[in-house]
Amino acid sequence: MPPTIAIVVWVILLLGLLYFDPAKNPKTSVTLWVPVIWMFFLGSRLPSQWLGRQVGTSVDALEAGSPIDRVILSGLIVMSILILASRSIQWGKLVSRNAWLAALVAFALVSVCWSDFPLVSLKRWFRDLGNYVVILVVLSDPYPLEAVRTVLRRLGYLLIPLSILLFKYFPDLGMQYTVWTGARMFVGATTSKNMLGAVCLLSGIYFFWDTRVRWADRNVGNTKRILVVNLAFLWMTLWVLMLSDSATSRVCLAMACLMIALAHSRWAQRHSGLVKAMVPAIFCLYLILAFGFDLNGELASQVGRDPTLTERTVIWHAVLALHTNPLIGTGYEAFWLGPRFEWIAKNFAPVNESHNGYLEVYLNLGLIGVSLLVGLLLSSYRRICKQLKPLSDMASLHLAIWAVILFYNMTEAAFKGDLLWLALLLSAIALRNPSEQRVQDDSVVENLATVSVPMASLKRPSLRET
Repeated sequence: MPPTIAIVVWVILLLGLLYFDPAKNPKTSVTLWVPVIWMFFLGSRLPSQWLGRQVGTSVDALEAGSPIDRVILSGLIVMSILILASRSIQWGKLVSRNAWLAALVAFALVSVCWSDFPLVSLKRWFRDLGNYVVILVVLSDPYPLEAVRTVLRRLGYLLIPLSILLFKYFPDLGMQYTVWTGARMFVGATTSKNMLGAVCLLSGIYFFWDTRVRWADRNVGNTKRILVVNLAFLWMTLWVLMLSDSATSRVCLAMACLMIALAHSRWAQRHSGLVKAMVPAIFCLYLILAFGFDLNGELASQVGRDPTLTERTVIWHAVLALHTNPLIGTGYEAFWLGPRFEWIAKNFAPVNESHNGYLEVYLNLGLIGVSLLVGLLLSSYRRICKQLKPLSDMASLHLAIWAVILFYNMTEAAFKGDLLWLALLLSAIALRNPSEQRVQDDSVVENLATVSVPMASLKRPSLRET
């Protein structure tokens, strides 16, 4: 099939799927397309990259940026702000309920003052501010449970088939070759194999979670059609994930699916306290074994991978050798600029991240930034634990994403603007207090019952989304 015909077929199939989607809920707002488009660019390529225009790596080029990206992303931010302005959001209470996140964002802004490249840091801070407003558009939807489902489902519909299309018909876009060995890498709609792995990770978590939640109603006509679509996309996601060769994403997806299955088991409902303690305990044990007994290197060797985690440990030693300010860092998103980037590229590898989310935050925002991040993670986990008994439909998804974020950031940097960070924000941001959320959830159940067939998952006492 000629590439042009393949594009036409893909567009027709995509539009048909979006129009006839059995999981489509007419009650959700059309404004959800704003966060979908934002997250599409975040999870694939920037608008200028889709148009074949690249921004240079010099400081002058980074300060100037791309006018195409600036116009499109700024437009999405403005639309999100206008949408939020039309909704009854109490901003003072929102900030107080999300004190750790607000402090982290505020400290990132203040860090512009000591950045070596303040204009670049400030531009990146304003760009990343869009992450928070688009998530608020999702969470402030009158039907937040269905809004989350709609956004994540549409992302899967867009990114997974598009990656397959690029593999087969546009290999110059869908594939890359390593500089050192010339080995082929599948990148699909993204710009790297690890980025493609992250897309598959989020897509796989969503379709597995949605299938598990709807499984009790698998004999109902419409639910049966939804499950068929879910399983088809889950199969495509796993196939693309295997091509991406992202070991971190594969391991994290397996862990996330186990967490979702465990959360919905009868044992977990009887022992919710053990479930709440399990993830932090396992992570602490992992830290002890990884850094005290070199677990990472041993496991990598056992599965035939590089004991240095594809030279990640070399990069970690290199960036720490630069002795940045341990308390406040180098300024927001400023570490990989100027002489530091040039020295690492010359002496080690042309990389622009440390491949460790915690280390990345330390380099840019120091120990203060890391402490604020830990506070955000702990506060969001407490909120998730409150949803585990009685189990809400969103609780298992939030628990899986939270657990994945902890482990994923040990070998990748996902505490900045990417899909997994936005997925974490869906569970980390508290838009309402528990009593208001309970009243709204009951209203959601009643309204959904009028537009779709009854589902067993809607018979639970509450559906907490945040």
